[in-house]
Amino acid sequence: MSPPPLPMVHGRASKYLDRHFNRQAMKILPGEFYATTEDEVIVTVLGSCVAACLLDPIAMVGGMNHFMLPMKQGDRDPDLFYAARYGAAAMEYLINNLLHLGAQRDRLVAKAFGGGKVMRGMSTDIGGQNIEFVRRYLKNEGIPLWNEDLGGSFPRKVYFFPHTGQVLVKRIEHTHNDTILDRDLSYFREVGQVPDEGDVELFR
Repeated sequence: MSPPPLPMVHGRASKYLDRHFNRQAMKILPGEFYATTEDEVIVTVLGSCVAACLLDPIAMVGGMNHFMLPMKQGDRDPDLFYAARYGAAAMEYLINNLLHLGAQRDRLVAKAFGGGKVMRGMSTDIGGQNIEFVRRYLKNEGIPLWNEDLGGSFPRKVYFFPHTGQVLVKRIEHTHNDTILDRDLSYFREVGQVPDEGDVELFR
């Protein structure tokens, strides 16, 4: 059975006026998602995480998630509200909310982004696992993957326009600070997926 829909705005997602695009924008963080029928833009910044952008181009309903890991391990994060940190739940929550807003499942199409290898010293390639998961999930669910920008060794900033399906991606190949990398490291430590700080090297 699929998980029930959560609110369209999940977690600490925040809306602001993007003056460059002259429209409302929703910024989402790891473990969050947003579905909408409005002509607005959804924004996120990705390191090792992956964001799936889903769209029903006929109903003009779309949304984005931002997940950290493919699957929940053990007994961590028992609260349903935090399940969207993990790809399996993040995809289902987003799809259910899109259907609730009027999308039809057989019309959904996808674009996927992120999964950068931005940290060394990891016992596993989390970005690679996220990439493998999102491709496999979409294939199994029969949702066409229209476009992707996955992998590499750099973070990305993604802008998704759900009314048109347009996506703008900025590859952050030179960062002025470690905000993105430190954030990823903090989140992965929280779910027990990274070694101690001395064993992790961040790409600069």
